[in-house]
Amino acid sequence: MSRHRWIGLAAAGVGTAAAAAAAGFAVERRVVRERRTGAEGADALGALRGEVRTVLTDDGVTLHAEVDEVAPYAEAAKTHNGRRRRRQGDPTIVFVHGYALTLDCWHFQRAYFRGKHRMVFYDQRSHGRSGRSDNAHATVDQLGHDLARVIGELAPEGPVVLVGHSMGGMSVMAFAEHHPEVFAERVVGVALVSTAAGGLKTHHVVSRLIPDALAAQLAPRLVAGLAHAPGLVDRVRRRGSNIGYLVASQFAFGDDVPASYVELVDNMLAATPFEVLAQFFPNFDTLDKFSVLERFADVPTYIVTGTEDVMTSVGLSRAMAGRIPGATLVECPGAGHMVILERKDRVNATLDDLLAAATAPSASRVS
Repeated sequence: MSRHRWIGLAAAGVGTAAAAAAAGFAVERRVVRERRTGAEGADALGALRGEVRTVLTDDGVTLHAEVDEVAPYAEAAKTHNGRRRRRQGDPTIVFVHGYALTLDCWHFQRAYFRGKHRMVFYDQRSHGRSGRSDNAHATVDQLGHDLARVIGELAPEGPVVLVGHSMGGMSVMAFAEHHPEVFAERVVGVALVSTAAGGLKTHHVVSRLIPDALAAQLAPRLVAGLAHAPGLVDRVRRRGSNIGYLVASQFAFGDDVPASYVELVDNMLAATPFEVLAQFFPNFDTLDKFSVLERFADVPTYIVTGTEDVMTSVGLSRAMAGRIPGATLVECPGAGHMVILERKDRVNATLDDLLAAATAPSASRVS
């Protein structure tokens, strides 16, 4: 075949690919416009606020936290050191959010339990309104130490129920590993939602678009390479971009959901600098907290997962459940990684069950 013929075929191939890509982008833009027509309620999601508190970590990072007291106990008499008295045996629920999210992701749980139970929410280090971490402390183990500080400052007495989503669940496991005495004495219930103790293969997310074997090699290199130009990446990921919206839609949810849910996730993702994503990313493929799970056998533990979760697969939740005697596994058919939004009623009902189990006389360990 002549050189000109090869050039002609190559040009035709490039042209066809470009046309297909243009058509694909046109379809994506239309889908985004259609879905965003129902996004008027996005601003209302994540708008709940409580008493703002600041927690200082052991390495000097300030964590933004919010406390929702239980009416009418919010204005109850205080002790000489300023701590509020609470009802005997009433647990504080501490919610720990996931990677690239903020405390606002718990909107539906916060709305449901507000006024019923005392709740603590906080933005993990480098996320949301909390201070930035250095690279050395951007680890899951450090997140466990941070959780210990949050409990010590904002729930210094009485029983505690821990609810962790995604990386937040890993934070709970790290807390149990590094602070076993506090865990044993204070924690009366745990919910591990859309998370994993290990066995994560982050390239599986990328392999939805390219072959798995190639993704295993490219994913860590890609993140490391992009970390050298975080500003460029953040411009592409800016809030309100079509790309960000579509990524949130495809990777966070299993079924079609209201556009406001997608907008909420997109806003949180876009507000997390890529430098922060790159800092924490190496933690996931090396995570191994399976040996810690035996400690959860002593408290009511509920494991919640969506069967279409592409970030932390249902198989990883089943593996955790198999390591915790007595654990309750709750699978939500068709749901994705953001099951706390997508199946909010099922998740809230599960947390109701957890709280009932945690406060039952046989389960009470903290007076």
